[in-house]
Amino acid sequence: MLRASLPFASALLLALASVPAAAKEPAASGDAEAEAEVSLGKGGREAKAERRARGEPGTRSDRPWAKRWAPEDHQVEVGLYGGVFLPSRRLELFQADFSLVDQGYKPFARVAPDFGVRVGYYPLRFFGIEGEGGAMPSRTTTGDAALMWTARANLVGQLGLWSVTPFVLVGGGLIGVASDRSSVGNDVDASAHVGVGAKVFLSRYTALRLDLRDVIAARRGYHEGVVHSPEILLGLSITLGRARDEAPPPPPDSDGDGILDPDDACKDEPGVPDYRGCPIPDSDGDGVLDPDDECKDEPGVPDYHGCPIPDSDGDGVLDPDDECKDEPGVPDYRGCPIPDSDGDGILDPDDACKDEPETNNGFQDTDGCPDEIPEEVARFTGVIEGIFFENDSATIRPRSRPTLDKALEVLRKHESVRVEVSGHTDDRGKPEHNLELSRRRAESVKQYLVEEGIDPARITTRGAGPSEPIADNGNKRGRAKNRRIEFKLLTE
Repeated sequence: MLRASLPFASALLLALASVPAAAKEPAASGDAEAEAEVSLGKGGREAKAERRARGEPGTRSDRPWAKRWAPEDHQVEVGLYGGVFLPSRRLELFQADFSLVDQGYKPFARVAPDFGVRVGYYPLRFFGIEGEGGAMPSRTTTGDAALMWTARANLVGQLGLWSVTPFVLVGGGLIGVASDRSSVGNDVDASAHVGVGAKVFLSRYTALRLDLRDVIAARRGYHEGVVHSPEILLGLSITLGRARDEAPPPPPDSDGDGILDPDDACKDEPGVPDYRGCPIPDSDGDGVLDPDDECKDEPGVPDYHGCPIPDSDGDGVLDPDDECKDEPGVPDYRGCPIPDSDGDGILDPDDACKDEPETNNGFQDTDGCPDEIPEEVARFTGVIEGIFFENDSATIRPRSRPTLDKALEVLRKHESVRVEVSGHTDDRGKPEHNLELSRRRAESVKQYLVEEGIDPARITTRGAGPSEPIADNGNKRGRAKNRRIEFKLLTE
C-alpha cells in the first residue's frame, strides 16, 4: 500500500518545492519586502542598505526569504489538515461478536479520506509537541459505511533554520471506528505512528505542511503482531507567538569609543578599531605601545624603540656608558678592559711598575716590577749540595741539617719564593723502585721544611728517578752526582 501512495506523495513534494521560488516574485506572493519597497520606493531600499552598512540587524524583511520566516522559540501552530489514509486489510478494528461470521470482522476499503485539526507548541525552534484529532470516513469491502477516527499526540523534531523546515515525528494515541453493528460496530485500539515531512512558512501567520506517516496498530489474525497503514496529509497552519517585527535599536557603545558593543572586545574601556575596541596594548608595560615597540615582550625605553638599553659586549656596562662596546670591560674603566700597560700579564691596578714589565723568574713575580734573583736565593736553585739520605732510604741523615736550615732561612726571608723539590737516583736497581725512592726523598725534604713552619702550598715535589742524569752512571763518581736533590724556583 505504501508503494502505491508514493506517486501521490512525490507530486505533493514537487508542488511544495516550487513555493520558495514563487515566493521570491513580489507580484505573485505578496512578499512583505517587495510590498515595503513598492510603498516606500527608493527611500525604503536606501534605508535598508544604510542599516546593513551600519551593521544594524534591521527588520525581518531585510532577510532573504529562505530565512525570513524560520521557526522561533515558543511558537504556536494551529491548523487543519486533509489527505488520505490507506488502512491495512489486516487492521484489527471492529466490535467482536461471536454470533456473526468471522466474529463480525470486515476489511476496510483501501483508501479513505482523512481530515482533522491539530495544535502544536514549540518551546524551541527545533522541538515541539502536538495534539491531533481526525476522522477517516470509509466503507468496508462489503460496502457498509464506517467512520474511523483518531486522537493522538506527536513529538516533533525539526531543522528550524529556514522558511522551508523539514521535520520528523513520532507519536501515539487512539484509533477507533464508529458504525452500525451491521457494519463493524464500535471499537477503539491503541496506535503509534512515525513520520517525516516539511513545513513551508509563507508569511508571519501562515504555513503549508506535508506529512508522510506510517500508522502502526493491532493486526487481525491468530498470531499477535501489528500492521502498517500509510497516511499522507497536507495541512494549512496559523502560526502565533512570533517576535515583533521591529527594527531593534542600535547596539550600545558602553565606553563611548565609537565601536558598538557587539564588535567591542573591551566594552567598558575606550579603545581603537585596530584592536577591536580595546586600548592600544603595551604588552611589556614599559610605556612604549606595541605598534612602536620592537621588543613587545621585554620592557625597554623609548630611545631604543621599546627595547632594553643594550650591553653589546655583555660586561654589565650599558652601551651609552661603555667606551668599549665590543669588548668586555669593567665599570671603573668605563666599560673597557682593565689595562696592562707594560704587557707583563699583571693588570695596572696590581702593577707597581706599570711601564716596566715584570721579570718572571720566580722571585717576586707578582709585583709587576723587573728584578734579579738575590744571590742567597740563587744559591738554593739547581742541585743542592749537602743533603744526604740513608742508603736505599728516604731518611735524611743528621749531617744534612745545616744545608736544610740555610734553605729554611732563605724561604722564611723571601715569602714570595715558591720551589719545586725534585729527587733523583742513579740507574742501579729497578727503575720503578728508583722512581718511588726519589719521590719519597723529595717528600722528606718538604716535610722537614714544613715542620719548621714553611707553608706547604709553597713547595711542590717530584720524583724523577734515574731519568735525568747529570753525570755518567758508569762510574762511582758519576753515580754519586746523579743521587741528588734539586730546588727549582716556581714562577707565576
